[in-house]
Amino acid sequence: MNLALFGHTITDQMLPYLQEFADKLGEVNGTTYIFQPFYQLLEGRVRFTKPPELYLVPLDICGKVDFLCSIGGDGTILDAVALIGNSGIPIIGVNMGRLGFLSSMSKDEITPALDDIIHNRYSLEDRILLELHSKEGLFGDFPCALNDMTIYKSDLQTMLTIQTYINDEFLNSYWADGLIVCTPTGSTAYSLSCTGPIVTPGSENVVITPIASHNLTVRPIVVRDDSLIRIVVKGNGEEFFVALDSRKEKVRTSIELTITKAGFSIQLVRLPGRHFFKTIREKLNWGLDARN
Repeated sequence: MNLALFGHTITDQMLPYLQEFADKLGEVNGTTYIFQPFYQLLEGRVRFTKPPELYLVPLDICGKVDFLCSIGGDGTILDAVALIGNSGIPIIGVNMGRLGFLSSMSKDEITPALDDIIHNRYSLEDRILLELHSKEGLFGDFPCALNDMTIYKSDLQTMLTIQTYINDEFLNSYWADGLIVCTPTGSTAYSLSCTGPIVTPGSENVVITPIASHNLTVRPIVVRDDSLIRIVVKGNGEEFFVALDSRKEKVRTSIELTITKAGFSIQLVRLPGRHFFKTIREKLNWGLDARN
């Protein structure tokens, strides 16, 4: 089994878990590939039984690895998605933080979780992505998001007017600080904090959620994921921000944005007993009541 490791940062608290991970990989037949900037953080602090190979771009590992292990939190997984794009490499999320909706294994279960993967005790979940289209070519070669596309005002603006169309039918002019268009995966992220609904993976929907709407009767709306969403933004200033997951760009209010479902999906590894409803119960503390 060949694995690619990806991460951004390490802390002293992570080192024992990273060493456990490296020791387990040393028992597995195969090659370990490590994202070069991440390896530079690990070098001299984590011992590898077998010397790893280093990579920088997806072409270095496409067709060579069975999985990519994202080591960190959900934000690291989002960055891993932007790195591998539509290569088709399944992602294993190794949660070194606290919340971790997307991660398939926690830092406290590294050895048994890797055993499950080695013995094929796992499933793959397809997660849709959003794709942003603009004449300006925003976000270069990968204008896609696993969680959400967000429009939000600059610090100097009082509010934005966001005209939104679904399949060329006018939906609403949102007077708000911004607007979130999210996938089911992203429904437990920024949209949730703005009163958006939780949507189960595979439900074939996307959610449109206003940020701090100036009209209290305006609420999030759920639409089909094959909808074409067109957005025109107006505001008191000349610029606003557009974000795809953790990436953002400053744009001018004169441009038009279109959002569709991307033509490919991302596969997340799901281990035995790790189901969506169980995850939200644990992460959101549902049912923590003496009566239960």
